[in-house]
Amino acid sequence: MTTQHFDGLIAALFTPLHPDGSVHYELIPDLVQHLIDSGVKGIFVCGSNGEGPNLTLEERMQILEVVIQSAKGQLYIISHVGHASIAEAQKLARHAAQAGAHAISSVAAFYFKPTSVQNLADCMTAIASAAPTLPFYYYHIPMLTGISIDTVAFMELAEQQIPNFVGIKYTAFTIWEYQSCLNYKQKKYDVLYGFDENYLSALVVGAKGAIGSTFNFAAPLYLKVRQYFENGQLDKAQELMLLLVEMVRIFIKYPPIPAQKAIMKMIGFDLGPCRLPLQALSDEDSHQLFEQLSSIQFFDHLNLSLAPQK
Repeated sequence: MTTQHFDGLIAALFTPLHPDGSVHYELIPDLVQHLIDSGVKGIFVCGSNGEGPNLTLEERMQILEVVIQSAKGQLYIISHVGHASIAEAQKLARHAAQAGAHAISSVAAFYFKPTSVQNLADCMTAIASAAPTLPFYYYHIPMLTGISIDTVAFMELAEQQIPNFVGIKYTAFTIWEYQSCLNYKQKKYDVLYGFDENYLSALVVGAKGAIGSTFNFAAPLYLKVRQYFENGQLDKAQELMLLLVEMVRIFIKYPPIPAQKAIMKMIGFDLGPCRLPLQALSDEDSHQLFEQLSSIQFFDHLNLSLAPQK
């Protein structure tokens, strides 16, 4: 399969829930339009930030269908199909192909974990084979899966075993390894960077595509960072990136996904609670979070970036 290198931002979509914990499907079209308006070029569906592991297969399938219908061909849709059960992951992969997703991605199994690079490659081969017409990205996120492997060694096996392997969603702080993956076989594969707070560092080593949770509410600021970087205005890129780093430093003092859902509410999208064991922020914590973000003028910068340019 020919690899196309994605260029732009992909938002790791949050899953909106009703107060009773059921999925709020009706809100998804508005979220998708918001992302289009923000300059995002793609959506990563039911990943970590979408609480994918806490959703049923039926919910994940329906969310994907609504996202695809809402995007109307304007966004690149990657369906996360990872599951503790390979058989269930295969079901999700087959559904993604039928529903019209552009690509699929999967984390490593996170209960009974792969024991070697070869074992991991075998697992990903089994999942990717269920949707052979779709590009497949391995989702490397060791902080959540506990699987920290040599990703270049994985790529060496994946290119032999997985005909539809096109790259990696690389969500780790090891920029040096990310750079090695980017440059493997003369940049043959698409390696999407996944830690928002390292975005400028990723650009420096050659990143073009990135997947992030904070792109849901701060995409225009990341786009300005890239614009400054590409225009050679490194001082401005560093200054704006520092604001985004400070934004992340503030919300990770709280449980990150509930905190980001609270930020979404602050900008006008009430995404409801989270699925246990995740819990929504208390009103007191939400207010404190708002005050802390306001103290660094985060919302002022965001509103300014959204204003029409004269």
